[in-house]
Amino acid sequence: MAEHQIPIEKAQENLLACAAFLAENIKSSDGHAEAMKEIVPRYLEKADVDISAELANSVDDPFTRDRLLMRVAEKCAAIGDDEYALQLVEAIEDTSTQMQTQEHIAVQKSVKGDYAKAFEIAGTLSHADFVYADIAVHQAESGDEINALNTLEKVEFPNAKTSAFQNIALLNLQNDEMTKAVQSLEKALDSAEEIEFTEEKVRSLNDIGSYFIEANRKDRAIETFDKAKIAAETIEGTHRDSLLANVALGFLQAGSLDLADRTLDMVADKTQMTVALVGFAREFWQKGECDEALETLEEGYAILKSQRDSEIRDSRARFGLWGTIAVEFARFEKAERAIEIAQEVLDENSQTSALSQIAQVCTLQNKDDFARQAAGSIGDEAQKMFALIGISDAHNKIEKKDEAIKVLREADALSETVPQLASRSAALNELAKRFHAYGDAQKARELLHENLETIAQIRDESSRAVTLAQLSDFYEQFEFDLTDAEKEILQTMIRKAEW
Repeated sequence: MAEHQIPIEKAQENLLACAAFLAENIKSSDGHAEAMKEIVPRYLEKADVDISAELANSVDDPFTRDRLLMRVAEKCAAIGDDEYALQLVEAIEDTSTQMQTQEHIAVQKSVKGDYAKAFEIAGTLSHADFVYADIAVHQAESGDEINALNTLEKVEFPNAKTSAFQNIALLNLQNDEMTKAVQSLEKALDSAEEIEFTEEKVRSLNDIGSYFIEANRKDRAIETFDKAKIAAETIEGTHRDSLLANVALGFLQAGSLDLADRTLDMVADKTQMTVALVGFAREFWQKGECDEALETLEEGYAILKSQRDSEIRDSRARFGLWGTIAVEFARFEKAERAIEIAQEVLDENSQTSALSQIAQVCTLQNKDDFARQAAGSIGDEAQKMFALIGISDAHNKIEKKDEAIKVLREADALSETVPQLASRSAALNELAKRFHAYGDAQKARELLHENLETIAQIRDESSRAVTLAQLSDFYEQFEFDLTDAEKEILQTMIRKAEW
């Protein structure tokens, strides 16, 4: 019999405690680790760092164990138990994870405004640039701009300094301080020019360009995107086209269709070309240029469809993009075309996702017949149930509560068709959450009880512990107490686990 951190008496009367107790009995190293990845964070939410640390430390897999201990240490720092946090750092085996944990602890002190402690920890690190950058951002957020700039003088790594100035600019934008935002972005731009790795430089320049647009400086945005384009042209490899596609979209958002088109002409990969065209179409639609949006989306679809097998780098990404195009047609109020394109997607998961989203979009547009057609095109009954939940959500969003409840009951009727018990458990949770939100606490209670019975039938030990932990969230959120019958179910699961 395994030695337990969770007393059996508590496990018999509490869902999360029972999940942890069951997880402690799992003999498979991988299964035990997977269960603890779900359970430990829930104890951390309750600030129970002692149990969290013990459960994390029980994991055999060194990578998972170290990552969980890092999260516990970070929580300790957040609640002010710095001594315990630093003790946990010593318990971590991997040196790089140790350093990362120290960084996280320092960041937590920065979040709390304890800059002295944050600086103290940063001083012990061999690479503290990102910590200093984070401190500077929090100093700026609190209004201490002078000290923020002084702190950034300690930052030598251009990536960290660029990120800090971008985050400060974002704070300025949120406060409608446009002049300060532009000043911060200019400093970010200077730092970005020093980034050594070209791909990272281009991504930073793209981000800065987008912020310039928000700051109403499209002229500087265009100049920044031009720097990004010049840098991206020098890249050899698969990322070149995706970065150039992003630059092209940036030019369009900054108001230069000519530069956008010219940059897009430099993109060779048809998938990335289509990604950019989908972005173009969205921009045109938002500006009210509906015909141009539809024409651009059709162009992207034609390019994607014309890809030969030898040109496809990632078939999963291609099918996902195909589904995205279908959903965009629905958003552009072309539901019939959307369903037609979605049905052409050969990957079942991508097709199902697209049809589910189309059903929601059509519902929001009060096109209920097309919504039903999209959901009805989903072959798998279990996936159709999730699509109906999405339709119900859409009805509720447009304040058609009666229709939302009606569709939700349809989805409930299909829940038994879900063959995998773990997936059925997730579905029952989603149904219960919505019925409770609609004011039907009794129905929510019934569904959660049904879920507990479902979980008890799951054979895989790890899956059983994980789903039980997930179920505990809803009992706690809805303030449902366990009945005697439900406690008996827990006791039965515990007895089986102990055999």
